Amino acid sequence: MTLIDTSVFAALLLAAIWSYYSGKLTHTGATAGFLTGLLIYKGAALTGLATLATFFTVSTAATKWQTNKKTAIGAAEKNKGRRTAAQVLANGGVAAILGLTGWQLPEKASVVQLMIAGSLAAATADTLSSELGMIYGRRFFNILTFKKDSCGLNGVISIEGTLIGLIGAMLIAAVYAVIVGWNIAFCWITLAGLIGNLVDSILGAVFERRGLMGNNLVNFLNTMAGAWVCWMAVGV
Repeated sequence: MTLIDTSVFAALLLAAIWSYYSGKLTHTGATAGFLTGLLIYKGAALTGLATLATFFTVSTAATKWQTNKKTAIGAAEKNKGRRTAAQVLANGGVAAILGLTGWQLPEKASVVQLMIAGSLAAATADTLSSELGMIYGRRFFNILTFKKDSCGLNGVISIEGTLIGLIGAMLIAAVYAVIVGWNIAFCWITLAGLIGNLVDSILGAVFERRGLMGNNLVNFLNTMAGAWVCWMAVGV
């Protein structure tokens, strides 16, 4: 194990411990987060780790933002926003699987890095549009019917929330670009975030609202859609 590997391992361990004691993650959530981060690092190096850290930071901040207002409309996260292992894997499981793939197939590292960024862009877009859209959105409508609907329900979106989610995807794309280089990948990652977010809303309206699919599975498929967009973009 190199000095960099040892440093990253220690940093991930400290981050997991801090996340637990600061109330960001449950005990199992912190463990899942540590393993997810480790796999992403092994398969996508510091690029993957940087995008993961960005997602975690902004999504945690968004979840904690104006919780009183969210509670008033019945849309606040359970456990005071403390994420469980299932929630961590729902948002980072696809990236972890890709990290494992890149670890075992190092010749695919560049593709894996892009797909991980796409999956995390989708997770970021979904989290920000949901958590901040209900705060700053003005008009809420069902994504399937485009008819007015109640804020906080599955499949309900707002223009403001969608734009905030797009900005979140662009943030992940920017972090990726700063490390790898500014090129067309920025657009693909941003598009991955947008499409993943829309997929999440559609699945929420069609399946989750009817009790046919849980939120964690919806989020997992959202990140899978983001990764798929980047995979299609490079034509692998």
